[in-house]
Amino acid sequence: MHIVREAKSSEYSQLGELMVDVYSRLEGFPSPTEIPDYYNSLRNVGDFLNSPNTKLFVAISNKGKIDGGLVYFGDLNYYGAGEESTHKQQAAAFRLLAVNPKIRGKGLGKLLVNACFEQAGKEGFSHLVIHSTKYMMVAWKMYERMGFVRFPEIDFEKSGVQVYGFRYSL
Repeated sequence: MHIVREAKSSEYSQLGELMVDVYSRLEGFPSPTEIPDYYNSLRNVGDFLNSPNTKLFVAISNKGKIDGGLVYFGDLNYYGAGEESTHKQQAAAFRLLAVNPKIRGKGLGKLLVNACFEQAGKEGFSHLVIHSTKYMMVAWKMYERMGFVRFPEIDFEKSGVQVYGFRYSL
């Protein structure tokens, strides 16, 4: 059993290490030595909170362990991914979804995304946008099952990685 809530400052480093672990295991995805700035941003995930309307959501086990998390953005000017086409969207977004590989398939990703649906709704948004890659097909399939649709208007390429946009209508 897990609960989803905003992360406490004492949990930022644990969440960051989980994110580094998860993303560095993605088959074919660039390694920490290939894109060190990206992994540094994962490791220091709490720094995202320096931007307005940004939240870190975590999935906490009944033993108090962080088993998942993501970064929610209520202002796309601070989203930090994509091009101008992404920043112009009148939508909320999330990035960097990570779930402990040992307990994947238990619904934690869905719980975290549902927290974003709820937060975006509270903030008056009618859409939630995200990006994914072919390296993240487990998440990609989950997004589609949850009702996200491809949104090529916000696709982009960075560091040799093609990144695909998705949108959910609230």
